[in-house]
Amino acid sequence: MYRKFFIAVVITLFVTQLQAQNISTTTSQHRIIMQLSSNDTLVWKGLMNNLKHLKAGWGDSLIIEVVAHGPGIDLLTKGKTTQQERITHFKKMGIDFIACENTMMERKVPKESIIAEATFVKMGIGEIVRKQEQGWSYIKIGF
Repeated sequence: MYRKFFIAVVITLFVTQLQAQNISTTTSQHRIIMQLSSNDTLVWKGLMNNLKHLKAGWGDSLIIEVVAHGPGIDLLTKGKTTQQERITHFKKMGIDFIACENTMMERKVPKESIIAEATFVKMGIGEIVRKQEQGWSYIKIGF
């Protein structure tokens, strides 16, 4: 008798957990922090394709920040980026592009050289860690 009761409780808990997971995945907001530390234009193209597919799949339930640091700062640098039009397009869709001020200082890149669509953080890697601590999903772009 206790065995049947125990099995019934386990099955009920399992089904309840599945239902809760289903509800949370269909109604929750997806938050993604992407790290870009590559100046490879093929990596940038891949990033833009990922952004396109994520927005197409999840639309307004998606929040994305792309943090560029190290060589990746070139994506956000006037005269070096090959993705200006797509960045402008995605910025209008609510995707944030963030430049690391530590990288800029190290590479002697003034704020005036960064595209208008970008915002700034003092420490790019710190922004990534902070977002992960807040429960954001982390994706490293490139290699």
